[in-house]
Amino acid sequence: MNTNIEELREKAKLFRREILETIHAAGSGHPGGSLSAVEILISLYDYKMKHKPDDPQWDGRDYLIVSKGHVTPAVYVTLANYGYFSKDELPKFRKFGSILQGHVHVKVPGVEFNTGSLGHGLSVANGIAIGNKMLKNDSNVYCLMGDGEIQEGSVWEAAMHASHRELDNVCAIVDYNKVQENGPTNDIKNLEPLADKWRSFGWEVKEVIGHNFKQLIQALDDFEKNKGKPYVILAHTIKGKGVSFMEGERNWHGKAPNADQLKEALAELV
Repeated sequence: MNTNIEELREKAKLFRREILETIHAAGSGHPGGSLSAVEILISLYDYKMKHKPDDPQWDGRDYLIVSKGHVTPAVYVTLANYGYFSKDELPKFRKFGSILQGHVHVKVPGVEFNTGSLGHGLSVANGIAIGNKMLKNDSNVYCLMGDGEIQEGSVWEAAMHASHRELDNVCAIVDYNKVQENGPTNDIKNLEPLADKWRSFGWEVKEVIGHNFKQLIQALDDFEKNKGKPYVILAHTIKGKGVSFMEGERNWHGKAPNADQLKEALAELV
């Protein structure tokens, strides 16, 4: 359980550089939503989740369902850095024959479920959580979602079910970067008051700055103390975090930086 904040911050810079290099090599990908989720993923893998890279299917592991499954650059860079597969695979991202395709897939070691068709991940997390309770397994289930994604009605069906079943082994994390493919999230479909919505569905709610490791770590610790209801972290983030010309911009949804843009971005991440 790594609580060295400076070390985690340096790791976040490294991950952002590798995310951009991976997308550039592929010529496509989703830098905006990948860059906004970096600290969330590091907090899970470096601090909170029980996991064994040399045994991805270990029975005692915690589970992460990446419901915003198009942020594969962030997920794959994370898994490679924690030893699930070699970093030599990253330049093959989105290439024919590679296991590292555009949406997360179970062929990749460490990936629990195929996602990318949005709105499904929380239901999957619920199912795993119910199974764990039936088996008396104390593993927790984390579900990373996008803010645009939670405009889907299926998310709220799953939220209602988790509360009804008192799934206190489920922790949903919303990467609330406030920008989706077609523009500002709350212009497309206003989510606010988002915290009150989750509370009204019977969830315990924690709001944090999603790039602040101290706040993320505290929120994840509070989740494990929570009993009798599911738990959601609303992580306020910045789309394209760390790269000035990508931050808050919808135009980087699905767009790779060219060579000059990559050079400029990497210079900011030192």
